[in-house]
Amino acid sequence: MNSNAFPRLAIGIAATLLGFGTIAHAGPPLICHPIEIGPARSLPSVDLNYQKGIGGYELKNLTRDTLAILDANTPVLVRMETLRRATLYARQDSQVAKELLTRLHARAANSDSGNLSALAWFDAGYLAEAYKQWIGKGESNPASGIDGYGWVMKAISLRGSDPEMEFAAALITLNGPEREHSDHVEKAMAGAKTDPLLARNLASNFNHQTIAGLLSHGTADELRK
Repeated sequence: MNSNAFPRLAIGIAATLLGFGTIAHAGPPLICHPIEIGPARSLPSVDLNYQKGIGGYELKNLTRDTLAILDANTPVLVRMETLRRATLYARQDSQVAKELLTRLHARAANSDSGNLSALAWFDAGYLAEAYKQWIGKGESNPASGIDGYGWVMKAISLRGSDPEMEFAAALITLNGPEREHSDHVEKAMAGAKTDPLLARNLASNFNHQTIAGLLSHGTADELRK
């Protein structure tokens, strides 16, 4: 990679995350922005308009299937996409939604300190925040009153430096708190220099625009000020 590649990448990444600031008009970010995971194993792909019974997936298996993926030393980006898909499925059955979150929280609470505990708290926190973004008002939401972001921050403190978790936290904090959000963005951008899949996610298409499209509309100039 040439000497100018990383500065361009950093600008592109920041443009993407700044572009996410408008995602409220397109849909909630933890749900409407699929995470690129390459050939990694996850839950079956699911459409945003998924309704119970479509595609032949058995919702009664959701907790089992999700835990099987998360317990397999799965990378953080794959966890994010798996939990995104799980949320789309879980919204169709309040009991399934409650069971999954309850199991993930119990798994975290009963874990020892260290890397596995960090991943367990991340999973529970990210799922809670995804539920809060996707399960509508008037629907039974097991994440009501839960500080999922706090659990993700606990995961980061246990895990140490992890740019993929910082990326997740940046998505969660798009609407604030601003200082924490900026810190997460900065750490995710820095880590993307040595994490190609994270870089691909940060520079992926958003709302029918490419990073080049965002830059052509002056985003890069704003970032340089």
